[in-house]
Amino acid sequence: MLLTKNVTIVNNFRNRDKTRVMKIFLFLLVIGSTFNLVAMVDKIISKEEYVESWKVIAVQHMVDYKIPASITLAQGIIESGSGNSDLAKKGNNHFGIKCHEWTGEKMYMDDDAKGECFRVYSSADESFADHSKFLTSKSRYSKLFLFESTDYKSWAQGLKDAGYATNPKYPQMLIEVIENLKLYQLDGLNSVVSTNSPELLASEKTIEGSHSVYIHKNKVNYVIAKKGDTFYKIAKEFNLGLWQLYKYNDFGQRKDILEVGDVIYLQPKRKHSKSKEDNYVLTETKTLRQVSQEEAIKLESLEKLNETVSPDEKIAKGQKVKLR
Repeated sequence: MLLTKNVTIVNNFRNRDKTRVMKIFLFLLVIGSTFNLVAMVDKIISKEEYVESWKVIAVQHMVDYKIPASITLAQGIIESGSGNSDLAKKGNNHFGIKCHEWTGEKMYMDDDAKGECFRVYSSADESFADHSKFLTSKSRYSKLFLFESTDYKSWAQGLKDAGYATNPKYPQMLIEVIENLKLYQLDGLNSVVSTNSPELLASEKTIEGSHSVYIHKNKVNYVIAKKGDTFYKIAKEFNLGLWQLYKYNDFGQRKDILEVGDVIYLQPKRKHSKSKEDNYVLTETKTLRQVSQEEAIKLESLEKLNETVSPDEKIAKGQKVKLR
């Protein structure tokens, strides 16, 4: 009888412990779910943050396509709600370009009419590139290129006249964004940027401690590391993910340890050289990894082009490395 009573007491304690553990587990599960829900809430991008994220690309496209950087950024802000619209988030479409003559992926949304077809891109970078190609390839926009890149007001009116948007206030909307954010300051850089050599893309009012942005001859944007720099500091400055800088640069196991003068790319390197030169003759002993950083070409691409050479194998002076 006493043994049975003791067993009952022990079981009661065990059951209470199980109940307590279950309650704690459910509590933690609810808390964890709450944190996940909070994390899922998208951060609203401000106009200023949008400009910081895309101004380098906009200036590069101004150099390549003669489209004012201020116009590109203002259109992106208006058409994508500073990157917050469903079309921008789900379709990487920052300029509201519809499906005319488009064979790629598509999505349908209500716009001027119900269920209109819009282009879908694999990345926002692709959207910026297609925007530039769209304006330069359509004859109805040809008159825009008679205006100076600093004449954003004529560009704004010209876009409306050419039929880019149906809103009669579209020119005023663009001009207001450009003037409020002082985007016109970027347009003046077109006269000092050369595509054949690295040139400064940053504003003259560079904040002390920040980095000037340069454009490589292979059309990739980069900064030069200063004393005390880390990938984390540079990623934070340019509103990039740390993983992006790791992916864009081939430093092997060095990771966050940077040396003064290191070239740090802010966007993916190219698969091959844009130059017509097939080979690169070494003027000193180097590795494929070093050539990758110097020539703005992905290391994995160089490995495929030069199959007999490993990434960190020293290549003697005078030897040739295939770049395309």
